[in-house]
Amino acid sequence: MENMQLANRIRAFRKLKGLTQHELAAETGISLAILGAIERGNRKVSQQELDRIAGVLAISIEELQGN
Repeated sequence: MENMQLANRIRAFRKLKGLTQHELAAETGISLAILGAIERGNRKVSQQELDRIAGVLAISIEELQGN
């Protein structure tokens, strides 16, 4: 369940910033396939990936996690 909530928040913030999955993948250095799996909640996000995603989205990790 926790994975799905994080997945939904990543997707929502990405859309809020006006980025496509392809753009976010390119800017974070995370492959499109992995980013897609993360956003579907099918793959756990590593700390490094979380750092990269939060950095590109210009939000804190805590905000991304809903804390």
